[in-house]
Amino acid sequence: MLDGYARALIDPPLNRAGAALAGRGWQADHVTLLGLGLGLAAAALIWAGWPGLALVLLLASRLADGLDGAVARATRKTDFGGFLDIVADFAFYAAIPLAFIWADTAANAAAGGFLLASFYINGTTFLGYAVLAERARMETASRGAKTLYFTGGLLEGTETIAFFALLCLWPAAFAPLAWAFGALCLITAMSRVLLARQTFPHSEET
Repeated sequence: MLDGYARALIDPPLNRAGAALAGRGWQADHVTLLGLGLGLAAAALIWAGWPGLALVLLLASRLADGLDGAVARATRKTDFGGFLDIVADFAFYAAIPLAFIWADTAANAAAGGFLLASFYINGTTFLGYAVLAERARMETASRGAKTLYFTGGLLEGTETIAFFALLCLWPAAFAPLAWAFGALCLITAMSRVLLARQTFPHSEET
């Protein structure tokens, strides 16, 4: 819901930083992998019981996630780069809840499992819609220039990062926050299903 507004604010400085990194020889794929590494390190710190310190690496990871696209725009965008970026994003989004589950299985397992299931369902609707949008030759730049077609929704990347930050600041509230956020993810997924039914009512099956 907030990604479009966030992109308008962060894209100009990200593009400048990305151009500077590209001028120093950085490649977008390297920045993507750096962001994933920072995100997995944040998950490890959460698992080890250091969520406050993990928040620093988590935010640095998301900064790198924004910079990889800026570097690509300053050099050359590739299909593999877009593929690697979405794989890294999904790995990050799975690792953080899993770390909270492992940190306190008794308290967090049920809510964390529900949260991961909601991510899985929501991610499926996102990717499925992107495939159909590609077949229909649809384009959008409302979430920035992307390899995949990005649909809007109640919960997007901005909300998820804010949610993860809140979990790091208030880990004792993981269970109720995860139940609530997971429910909102399912609402987002259902809204995307309804949007797909409206947008692609006569698409042929393959």
